[in-house]
Amino acid sequence: MKAWRFHGFNDMRLDDVPVPICAPGQVLVEPLCVQPSVTEAQLALGIPTLAFDRVKRRLETEAPIQLFGHEFCARILEIGPGVSRFQPGDRVAARAKLPCTVCPLCRSERSDLCRKGPVIGFDLPGCFAEIASLPEIALVKVDDRISDSEAACLQSLSDSVAAVETARLRMGDAVVILGQGSMGLECLQIARQSGAGLLITVDVRQESCQVSRQLGADHALNARTGDIVSAIRDLTGGNGADVVFECAGGSPKQGLAGSQTLFQALDAVRSGGKIIGVSWFGGPIQLEIDLLRERSLRYMFPDISTQAHLEHTVRLVASGRVRLAPTITHILNGIESVPRAFEITANKAAHKAINPAQVMMRPRAAELSVP
Repeated sequence: MKAWRFHGFNDMRLDDVPVPICAPGQVLVEPLCVQPSVTEAQLALGIPTLAFDRVKRRLETEAPIQLFGHEFCARILEIGPGVSRFQPGDRVAARAKLPCTVCPLCRSERSDLCRKGPVIGFDLPGCFAEIASLPEIALVKVDDRISDSEAACLQSLSDSVAAVETARLRMGDAVVILGQGSMGLECLQIARQSGAGLLITVDVRQESCQVSRQLGADHALNARTGDIVSAIRDLTGGNGADVVFECAGGSPKQGLAGSQTLFQALDAVRSGGKIIGVSWFGGPIQLEIDLLRERSLRYMFPDISTQAHLEHTVRLVASGRVRLAPTITHILNGIESVPRAFEITANKAAHKAINPAQVMMRPRAAELSVP
């Protein structure tokens, strides 16, 4: 079969590899729609971000290797011994991070907190291949009301559900979301479903602001046209937001905000408020901790998304409470298009993309670009 393998950073090749064996507790799947995450697109180029050292070490010692492809919709072809929740023909999506099953947390029935298990696409082969082997424990069934393209976004959406859950919103909270890429737009919709009152979003791209308004923002501010901290304070009666989700930080090489939006979050949140750190910055950041202490600020990070989070995303999308289709702007055709999907995702602003570029793994239609 054909599979994309990395021979080094910025060196991916479509290789012939053996078809994986359907081992106990595993299923063989045909990937239908796969998208690189922004993190994967950065790592493919060798840009430091989440898991950079792990990927670098594997490339130095094991290359060529199958990497990435944890955001997908796939159809089950075969089930291995012991698999009980799925049948051939089922469509599935997956959570990426899995419990190790042997650490003290896993043995005490707190496996949702485990950080030692493998990650699909990083430690285990992902779905940038004609066939993939996946552990049953990672999977959820995709509702028939959800398209293949929407299902490929479910893993990211489950992380956004975990982020909003971490914030523990109170009914009527004023919420600001810095960054209206895919996760920012997801946090917007989930916060709205979770009782947020005033919803203010911020981005530097007009097309993202337009989609944000379409999906429920009360105010979508373009950061290129004014002082967004002053605007947020004016909109919140001078107090600042109760909760700020920081979803825009990261490498400026890929059009992200660096650490600027984190400092804006500190200025835009009210005293005693919460900042939820969704972004990965790729390096150390110097903060005035005494300022956080003086203002009783809480800088918090999402928990790992769980099986329950992923199952909830299926319900949210199937019922129409969260809309993913408006965020999907680029759909590519065939497994050969995977490198272009990485290039678009790594440079979303240049391509006017919002969600990562998707690949329909079997030849279907020409590339779709929705302005």
